Amino acid sequence: MQRTDFGQLACSIARTLDVVGEPWSPLILRDVFAGVTRFEQIQADLGISRKVLTERLNHLVERGVLERRPYDNRPRYEYHLTEKGTELVDMLMVMIGWGDKWLAGEAGPPVLYRHHDCGEISHVDLVCAHCREPMHAGNVDLLPGPGG
Repeated sequence: MQRTDFGQLACSIARTLDVVGEPWSPLILRDVFAGVTRFEQIQADLGISRKVLTERLNHLVERGVLERRPYDNRPRYEYHLTEKGTELVDMLMVMIGWGDKWLAGEAGPPVLYRHHDCGEISHVDLVCAHCREPMHAGNVDLLPGPGG
């Protein structure tokens, strides 16, 4: 069975899912963001098979989300977020906020986030890039775009 090529659909959600739509990719990006950058570290943290991790890392490098940096004379690499990857982590932070609100349970969120600019523990909130007011599904309209 051949997988649908979501990257060819005229939909930004589908195109993003083409990059990170399988469950291991966001978890790999989370690890790299948290400083877990070497293959063996990522594998140990996630309990993922070497084959699947290799495939996912190659995919994320090919898509320009991660870059490989050698750290040894042998062909061994660390993985680091590119600018594109860092912006993708911003999207994951919105997912984290949803998970913290709806799925964390009585124990609370597993990780807290301190904002560098103000030093406070906070969470990501969506705001309009123009007026800086909250922007959520209930207060936006969908309009046809030039790429549709």
